[in-house]
Amino acid sequence: MTSKDVYDGLCEEICRHDKLYYVDHKPEISDQEYDALFKKVEALEAEHSEWVTPISPTQRVGEMLSSGFKTVDHALPMLSLANTYSKEEIEEFITRVVKLAGHDDVVYSVELKMDGIAVSLRYENGFFVRALTRGDGKRGDDITNNARTIRSIPLQLYGESIPEVLEVRGEVYMPRKDFEALNAERAEAEEDMWANPRNAAAGSLKLIDPKQTAKRPLEIALYSIAEMTPQAPQSQHGSHVFLNSLGLPTLLHIAKCHSVDEIWEYASKIEALRPSLPFDIDGIVIKVDSISEQRRLGYTGKNPRWAVAYKFAAEQATTRIRDITVQVGRTGTLTPVAELEPTLLAGSTIARATLHNEEEVARKDIRIGDSVIIEKGGDVIPKVVRVLPEKRPADSQVWTMPATCPACGTPVQRIEGEVAVRCPNIQSCPTQLLRRLTHFVSKHAMNIDTLGEKILVQLIDKGFVKSAADLFVLTPEQLYQLEGFKDRAVSNMLKSLDAARNIELSRFLFALGIRYVGTGTAELLAQRAGTIDGLTKLSYEDLIAIDGIGDKVAVAVTEFLGDPRQQQEIQRLLDAGVVPQELETQSFSGHPFEGKTFVLTGTLTQFTRTDAAKQIKQRGGKVTG
Repeated sequence: MTSKDVYDGLCEEICRHDKLYYVDHKPEISDQEYDALFKKVEALEAEHSEWVTPISPTQRVGEMLSSGFKTVDHALPMLSLANTYSKEEIEEFITRVVKLAGHDDVVYSVELKMDGIAVSLRYENGFFVRALTRGDGKRGDDITNNARTIRSIPLQLYGESIPEVLEVRGEVYMPRKDFEALNAERAEAEEDMWANPRNAAAGSLKLIDPKQTAKRPLEIALYSIAEMTPQAPQSQHGSHVFLNSLGLPTLLHIAKCHSVDEIWEYASKIEALRPSLPFDIDGIVIKVDSISEQRRLGYTGKNPRWAVAYKFAAEQATTRIRDITVQVGRTGTLTPVAELEPTLLAGSTIARATLHNEEEVARKDIRIGDSVIIEKGGDVIPKVVRVLPEKRPADSQVWTMPATCPACGTPVQRIEGEVAVRCPNIQSCPTQLLRRLTHFVSKHAMNIDTLGEKILVQLIDKGFVKSAADLFVLTPEQLYQLEGFKDRAVSNMLKSLDAARNIELSRFLFALGIRYVGTGTAELLAQRAGTIDGLTKLSYEDLIAIDGIGDKVAVAVTEFLGDPRQQQEIQRLLDAGVVPQELETQSFSGHPFEGKTFVLTGTLTQFTRTDAAKQIKQRGGKVTG
C-alpha cells in the first residue's frame, strides 16, 4: 500500500518539473516521463480521494502564470489535451468517443501538434485587441503588446464575413533555422542556450519589454475558435477554412479521418514528413470534427472528451564515439565534443555532439569507443542521451580533461564555483583569438561580411592581426599577401572595414565579446550608458539596477571593463577610427529611486507598464516581478 508521504513526494516532483518546464524553460525529463509521473498521481487519487487538495497537480491546467503581466479571464477555458503514445491508446480514445456519441460514424479532424506556446487571440469588429497565454486554464497572462510584434498575427482581419467578436486559439513557435541562429548567437556570448525552439519561443513571448520580443523570430499557427459572433463554423475542418479566409495563419496538413486505421496512416505520414518541416511538431491532434458533437461530449475536469494528442517518440539514433576532442571558446572555455561515426538523424548527418563539460562526461560515464544513443527530439543541437554499456568494448578509454590548452599548451584553470575549465592565455592563444575575431566581425556585431574565417586564419598566421583593433589598421600591402587577394578583393576589404567604423553602440558592445552579453543585454547596456565612456563609469550597483541585468552579467561586465588589457583594446579601436554612436539617455543621479527595486502591479492610470518601468530605470531604479 502506498503511503501519503509517497503521494506527497510525487506531487512535489511534478510541481518541480512544472517550474522547470513552464517558468525556467529548462526541462529535465521528457513529456512521456512526465505523463508517467502524472498517471501515478491520478491512480493514487482514484484510491484515496481524501488526499486531493486544490493545489494537487491534477487540479491545475496548463502553464503557471508569470509575474510582470496582467491576468485576464478566458472567454472559454483553455484546457490541455490528454496524451496517447500508441495505436492501442488511440483505439481506446475512439472507443470512448463512439460510446459517448451513441453512433460509430464519427468523423475526426486530424492536424499537426505544434511544439509551441498555446495562446488565445481576440478580435473585435475585425481589429486585434488582446492576446493571452494559457495561464492556469481559466486566466492567462495578457501578452498583447508582445503578440503585436509577431508579424504573422494580422492586426486587422480581411474578408467578406468579418465577425463582430472572434477569439481564436493557436500556438506561437520559432522556426528551426531562426532558433539555430539565435542559439549560435547565445553560444558566442557564452550565455545558456535554449534547449529547443519551444523554450526559446516561451522565453521570447514573456519578455517584459516588447522591443526585445520584436527581435525574436516568432510565428503563429491558429487551429480553433473559442468564441464568435455571429455563429462560428460547425466543424473543426471548416474552422480552418474560415480562419484562413480572414487572413489568419492556420495549420498545414489538416485532414479528415473516419477510422483508427486512417488516423494511424495519417500519423505515420506526418512522422515521416516531420524532419523536413521548418518547425517543430511533437505529434498529431485528433478531434471530433463536428462542433455540436464536441459540445455534447463535453469535458472532464481537465481535458476535452472529444480530442486527444498522439505524441511521437523523440528522434534518436545509435552510433559510436570515435574520439572525444576539446573545443576552445573565445573566452577560453574548454568544451568536450564527441566525434561520432556519421549517422543520419532527423534529416541530417550527425558527426559531432557537444558533451557540455567534464562533469557531464563523468555523470553519464561516457568513454571513447562507447556505443551511444543520440537524440534531437525538440533539440536542434544533437546530444548524447545515454551510453549502451552492454556494447562497451574492452578497450574503451576513460576520458579526462587535458591539463593544458590543446591550442596553445597553457596550463588550464579551474575556477572555484564554476563547472567550466578555462585557458587563461587570453592574449596569445590562437584559437581564442580566432573565435573572438569571428565573433567580432559577425552579422550581429560589426557585420564585416568580407572577413570570413579562412581570411582571419591567414591574417593571424601571418602575424598581421593580434587583436580586433589590428583589423582597422590593415594596409593594402598586407592584404595583397593573402591568398587570392587582388585589386578588387583588397578594395572591397578596405571599404567594408571603413564602413564598419561607424557602428551602433549596442552592436559595438556585443562585438567586444563580454561573457554573458548577447545582443539583448548589449542593448540594455547601451540604453543605460549612452556612450562607451558612460559604460566605463557604471559601477556594479548601477549595472545590477538595470532591469534585465543579473548578478552574473554585472560581475562579467565589471571585470571586463576593469581589465587593463581590455581598456587598452577599446582605446586602440577608438584610436583606429571606430566610432560607436552615442545614445540619448536620461539619468537622475541621486534620485530617490536610485538603488531601489520596484514591482509594478495592478492597473496604471498615467503610464503603460512599459513606460513606467522605463521611467523608473532612467532614474536609477530596478523593476522586477
